[in-house]
Order: sequence, then structure tokens, then C-alpha cells
Amino acid sequence: MENVERDVMEFDVVIVGAGPAGLSSACRLMQQANSAERELSVCVVEKGSEVGAHILSGAIFEPRALDELFPDWAERGAPLDTPAVRDEVYMLRDDQKAWKMPGAVVPKSMHNTGDGVTRYVASAGNLCRWLAEQAEALGVDVFPGFAAQHSIIEDNRVAGIITGDMGVAADGTPKDGYMPGMELRARYTLFAEGARGHLGEELIEHFSLDEGSDPQHYGLGLKELWEVPAEQHEPGLVLHGTGWPLEGDTHGGWFLYHADNRQVVVGLILDLSYSNPYVSPFDEFQRMKHHPVLSRHLTGGKRLAYGARALTKGGFNCLPRMTFPGGLLIGCDAGTLNFAKIKGLHTAMKSGMVAAESVFEALEAGDEGGSELTGFTTRWQNSWAFAELRDSASFGPAIHRYGDMLGGAYNFINQLVGNRLPNVHDTGSDHAMLKPAGECTPIEYPKPDGKLSFDKTSSVYLSNTNHEENQPCHLQLDDPALPIRDNLPKYAEPAQRYCPAGVYEIVEDDNGEPKFQINFQNCVHCKTCDIKDPAQNIRWVAPEGGGGPNYPNM
Repeated sequence: MENVERDVMEFDVVIVGAGPAGLSSACRLMQQANSAERELSVCVVEKGSEVGAHILSGAIFEPRALDELFPDWAERGAPLDTPAVRDEVYMLRDDQKAWKMPGAVVPKSMHNTGDGVTRYVASAGNLCRWLAEQAEALGVDVFPGFAAQHSIIEDNRVAGIITGDMGVAADGTPKDGYMPGMELRARYTLFAEGARGHLGEELIEHFSLDEGSDPQHYGLGLKELWEVPAEQHEPGLVLHGTGWPLEGDTHGGWFLYHADNRQVVVGLILDLSYSNPYVSPFDEFQRMKHHPVLSRHLTGGKRLAYGARALTKGGFNCLPRMTFPGGLLIGCDAGTLNFAKIKGLHTAMKSGMVAAESVFEALEAGDEGGSELTGFTTRWQNSWAFAELRDSASFGPAIHRYGDMLGGAYNFINQLVGNRLPNVHDTGSDHAMLKPAGECTPIEYPKPDGKLSFDKTSSVYLSNTNHEENQPCHLQLDDPALPIRDNLPKYAEPAQRYCPAGVYEIVEDDNGEPKFQINFQNCVHCKTCDIKDPAQNIRWVAPEGGGGPNYPNM
């Protein structure tokens, strides 16, 4: 709402997003402040109903950054109880056959055991909940349930954020209990929203942060949490694979990890650069679980949770400039995931820690805020996280350009020779890769059996997703007529398939004409629509704070 009088709170640093990058930066800031006996006010805002509610990751966690942040993390009770003990990697040849790849031909970046580094099968959500406890103990204010809706940009510098209004009806009028959002002003603002953060996208455009970088690339990660019979549970077993059921230029890979308490996590990461508009990532994931390599771990088990989230996977070649006057982009908001390792928690944490050190250094030197922290760039480029990304710059582009087999061979050889092969670039945007429906073959997906495979409705139910229905739709169309006028005849309106939560449907209106329906209450905040819509007509903005999924143990 325009011209609303808002309360104002002032902080030294405001951090947007209570994920691994945001919370690590908060902890590191307060560690430095407490050590220097300096007063410092740090605030973290999180759109989820609680810290961890919107966090979704595999995850095999590499604790290098955590070792630096809290060397005594084990004594502090960090939720890392299941070390990875055995690796298996498969190429699925068809719906029954598979090739188990010898360790010697698997790129070394994908090895999770045998190199002297202990990695852990972990819940990223639970790790973030623990990090939030550490942050609060250090003196950080953590505010879950508050969505950062707008950046405050004054005199071409970021001066903080405005949280979303609460209690606004679908027509934009205030309801009973209406509460305007607050201005949270800061000397520096760190944006750690995760992949395709809506404020991060605006800042990248406003400050031209991606000038000179390749277009960013994304994958859609789908994940389920299962409880399995004790006799088929092997804590620490780590499986990865690719191949069937993905065909043609539809690339991706699956994972299956045995965690603790008889729990198994299974998921698919599907590159959003695919060209066939009939591809349904959700249905590819469901039929994938029927392959014997995966089904033997799940049969007889019970599905406990489901979720989906886009991940920023372009890597080194796609990194934007991370600094601008008054703030920084960190973690997956910038794209720090190392896709060669299929890991991003440790690099996100390190980017947050480097940001904290750069901000604190400036404040200690008497900086009043608002300048561009160019010292961050030097510090970041000298970090081990930056070196990881630089060394794996060609990993994703090689697979996009050459396919799983040839791209995989390139990556294996490149790592073997110390990453000295020519750098490969992928300069096509994911949304521009779709071909017209008339040039592609429709895909007939099998019906779910209710034992290994399921429908979207029951899956969204397990994500505990909830939005107040009488609020403005947070999935905004620049041109409301475009989906039916353009996307339906040309691309068979792919939104009804690429969305993993059944948000978008083509239904008939009262006159029997097709209508584009948005069931925003189902939205799990994955951001796929914002990325993959071929016309870039859908804009994801934050709904009322606290809405969305509520992931347990994910």
C-alpha cells in the first residue's frame, strides 16, 4: 500500500534470510563484535513461519566452513550424527537395468568417502535451526514470519528493507487486524534469500551486477523423506545416479541417502534448461523411484514429507558481482553452489562469513555505512570457496553442452589434469530453451501406485503448505492474457507441468473457454515458474510472512 506510515527500526546490519549463508554471517558478525567488546545490532528476517521451515537440501554436508565458524560444533550439539560411510554411483540405462560406476571413473568431486574428509548425511533445515540458536545466544535478533518485501534504495544505495504488510485482502484493501510492514534500516544489508531471491533479482538488475557474467542456470530439486524397515536401513549409505528416465536434452541426477532413525531421503535434481514443454519434473521423479536400484531401498517404507526448491547451479561463470552500495549478495542469492560436488551449504556459509568479516572491518574503521565493500571481493576471491567454484567452472556447462556421457567424460578428464582444459560456457537462458509443443512429443506418465509414486495433491499435503487464502496472489502476471493467448497454443502452457505443486491449471470458464488458474495456496516457494516461464511473464514475490511450506527434518 502506498503512503502508509510505517514503524522504523534501525540496525547496524540487516540480513534477509535465515539460511546457512545468512545465519553464518550473523554468527560471525557477533563473534567479532563480542571479541572486540563492541556493541553491534544485527537482525535476521525470515519469511518462513520458523527458521528451517523453507529450507530444502539433499544434503551431504561438508563441514569445512562450520569447522571455522564453530570449531566445537560437536560439543555444541550440531545435528550432524550420520557420517557418510559408503558411496555408490549409477547410470540407469532403462527402467530395469543400471550400470554401477567404478569409483575410478567417477569425478573425484563426487566422492563423499575415502579422501580423509568426514561428510554427513544431514537435514539442512535442522542445521539452520541449530545455527539460529547459536546466533541468538551471541546476541542476534532473529525474526521468523517476516518477509522482506522491498529493498530501500536511496541515493542509489541500499539502506535496508521493508517487510510485507500483514492482513491485506485479495483486493488490496486492509482487513481487520491489518498491520503495515516495518522499515528495517541498516548501515549494511546482506541478502541471503536462496536461489532466485526476488529482492536479489531486483538488485542484480538495478545495479547491473551480472554484467560480464553468463546467464544464471537453475535446477529444480524434488525431495521426499521416507521411513523404511530396519532390515533395509544402512545409515551413511550415499547413492547418486543419472540416466533413465530423463531423455534427450533433459539432464539431471538423483540422490538417495540413508540418514538416522530409519530414515531415507530420495530426490531428483532436474536441470531447467530442458527443451520439451511436456516434461513434468514431478512425474519424472515419481516414475524414477520405481527403478530397482531405488525401489529396493523404499519398498515397504512410508513417505513422511515432500518438498521442492530451485537451486542456483550456474557456478563460477554465472557469478554476479556480489557488492553494491550498502550491501552484499551472499549464498545462493548470488549462486555459490558447487554443482561439481552437488553441495552448496559449505560454500554458502563461507560466503556469509567472508561478508561478515568485510562488514565488520569497515565498521571498525569508522565506516558509517552505505559504501560499496570492495574489500569483500578481494577477500572472497582469496577464499577456498571461490577456488572451489573456479576449479569447477566448466562442470555444469559441459553437461549442458555435451550431454551426460560426453560432458561427464570431459569433467572426469578435466579434474584428472588439474582443471586445465579450456573453460566451457553455456550462454543460453533456461527459459529460452523451450521448443514449441508442435516440435516435441507429449510424454505419457504412468499413474502413481500410491506405494512408491504419488500424485501432486497428496505430495503438497505432506509439505505442510499453507497460505492465508484472502490475500493478494504472490504469483504476479505482467500480462494476464499471455498464458492463454501465447503460451497455450505455442508451448501447451508448460506451467501446468513444470510446477511441482499443481499451482497452475488450464480450466474452462463459464463460457467453455480456457482459463489460466493460479492456485497460489499450493505454492511451495520453489521459484520454478519465475525461472522457466518462456515469456518471463510470471514474477514471484513474497506472500504474507509465515506462509508457504513447513518442512520437518528436510
